[in-house]
Amino acid sequence: AHKAIRKELVENHQLRAVISMPSGVFKPYAGVSTAILVFTKTGAGGTEKVWFYDMKADGFSLDDKRNPVKENDIPDIIERFHHLDKEEERKRTEQSFFVPKQDIVDNDYDLSINKYKEIEYVPVQYPPTKEILAELRNLEKEIDQGLDELEKML
Repeated sequence: AHKAIRKELVENHQLRAVISMPSGVFKPYAGVSTAILVFTKTGAGGTEKVWFYDMKADGFSLDDKRNPVKENDIPDIIERFHHLDKEEERKRTEQSFFVPKQDIVDNDYDLSINKYKEIEYVPVQYPPTKEILAELRNLEKEIDQGLDELEKML
């Protein structure tokens, strides 16, 4: 049934946007992540590409108290949605991007942003294991010296 609804929106109407919201925006009532689907009922199709936006914050904390916070993506969502022509060149690693209809069809009409968002992995260089062990031994010596000084004070 869920797939049939998504297929209906993509194939028989014009699905324009999927705004992925973080889990917690509807707390304390529900803690699940949610998405807003923006579509035009056409009855004749019209979906060529769908705009996806990965919302991180809505201006309130994501806990049960929902206190106001500085972070708020809603003004950015509205601005970008009203200027979708500027969104064409965005990559899938950014906060918003377009996905062609065929990609959605190929993914069995899945509208989860994680299916389409690409993540850039930055390799991290760690020091050699011998250096880490040597540093741990030095820290251990410092701790022992501190403990010895504390014992002398007693």
